[in-house]
Amino acid sequence: MQAGATETATTPWRTFAWLGVFAAAMGVLEAIVVVYLRELYYPTGFRFPLQPIPPKILLTEIAREICTIVMLASVAAAVARNAYRRLSYFLFTFGLWDIFYYVALKAFLNWPSSLLTWDILFLIPITWAGPVLAPLIVSITMIGMGILIVHLQSRYGAVKAGALVWVFLGLGSGIIVLTFVWDYARLIVFGGFLPSILGLAESQAFQKAVAFYVPAGYNWLLFAFGEGLVISGIILLYRRSKGRRSDSAW
Repeated sequence: MQAGATETATTPWRTFAWLGVFAAAMGVLEAIVVVYLRELYYPTGFRFPLQPIPPKILLTEIAREICTIVMLASVAAAVARNAYRRLSYFLFTFGLWDIFYYVALKAFLNWPSSLLTWDILFLIPITWAGPVLAPLIVSITMIGMGILIVHLQSRYGAVKAGALVWVFLGLGSGIIVLTFVWDYARLIVFGGFLPSILGLAESQAFQKAVAFYVPAGYNWLLFAFGEGLVISGIILLYRRSKGRRSDSAW
């Protein structure tokens, strides 16, 4: 494998190893921040319904999430030599970061009590929520896809995606995201809070509604359908790419 100007002249395994160290450290750091937040807003333990959070703190949390994504994307771009490598390293780092985040929370707070415990996953553009098991499955899938892309480039010389692969991956990912935002999207739309959300200033009425809202259940069937589409896209990506053999060594 010939290294590009921005990628180290080492095996992909070494790159993955250092990205793994970075992701693990970021996951632990993220968990530490959450420990502080839960001590402030959930001193008796995190649970639904959510506690009201001042708008300033909410905007700070959104900024933190944006910075986290930027950091994960930046380190992937810094060590990669092409777009597919950047994508693969981002997927790998993101997935490992998320796993170590929950491992650290378990170590610090003995939380979650089970893999079916509900958590707040993201806040952009609205609240994402779901059982911890769901994002962990997604994270494992992202890690696998990240490693596969690098493997295909190293062994077969190129990655051949095609429109159908991206349709599977995009549609599957969209369905999975829908399962995460479904509960709070329904609360916003059917509760008549959409204007305040679009104005980036959550009303007191919306905060009050959230303070009494407990998600009813998670749509595992729809999640499985979305995950199945993503897995199908990954399989198709592998089958299309493996025909382009290369003398490059893994």
